[in-house]
Amino acid sequence: MSAPLQRVRLGNGIELDVVDAGPRDAPVLIFLHGFPESHRTWRHQIAHLSARYRCIAPDQRGYCGSAKPEGVENYTPDKMIGDVFLLADALGVERFTVFGHDWGGAVAWGVALTGQADRVIRAVVANAPHPAIFPRLVWTNPAQRAASQYFRDPANDALVREHGLGALLARAMRTSRPASLEPEGRAAMERDWADGEAGIAMLNWYRASPVAVPPTDAPYELPADFRPRRVPLLTIPTLVIWALDDEALPPENLEGLDDHIADLTVERISGCGHFVTWEAPVPFNAAVDAFLERTVQR
Repeated sequence: MSAPLQRVRLGNGIELDVVDAGPRDAPVLIFLHGFPESHRTWRHQIAHLSARYRCIAPDQRGYCGSAKPEGVENYTPDKMIGDVFLLADALGVERFTVFGHDWGGAVAWGVALTGQADRVIRAVVANAPHPAIFPRLVWTNPAQRAASQYFRDPANDALVREHGLGALLARAMRTSRPASLEPEGRAAMERDWADGEAGIAMLNWYRASPVAVPPTDAPYELPADFRPRRVPLLTIPTLVIWALDDEALPPENLEGLDDHIADLTVERISGCGHFVTWEAPVPFNAAVDAFLERTVQR
């Protein structure tokens, strides 16, 4: 059964539907879902952790019943990162641990890097590439480049507005563990995908990304004018969980992570595809438990 949603208005006027479960005086965990999901991405983690932690999981802007402002410019990473801090402010949260998967992981990297000096105490990122590594990988790694071509072309927007994203997402939702997606979970996602306005908003996450994806026929080498992104060292304790059979994000995304994170723990999960939070909740939750216990502030 899904946790109840409440409507939260942020200081920038954006309204989000949010799960807020667990003791109000407990340490806070903020969970950020990816494409093409919702707060339900984290259902197993919230059920497992909410007796000990305050678990906050929004439907991010553009998704489900949350605000869907018009225009690609409203889906740039700075706005998504800002939403998280404004959500914490609206709920009276000063310090928190950020969790993210897929696009929610991309936002979580930004939240952790922005807030590590004062507000963000730990980060847990699942199958979401680090901002210093991914721009190189789409140039040099054939698997990553091929997997990154999707959803940026507006040619199908008229159909999406009329019919939603269901047809386009049939392949995106392939899972190595079909039984792990409960019938009610799939039915809920299909209802979400039928909303054409939400479909365009969800695609705008891709179109607003600052990362340029080269065409498939470009040379597999860094171009002469390539400039690496200047990303500061992440100093807070960070757990990266990676499902190794992810067709969208190959495990080469893990290479070089320790150059960018001072206190890094990596948990690799074999035999699991992209949707690791619900495809493999038992090893995922075990890794989270060990990490949270190791990094508890005493």
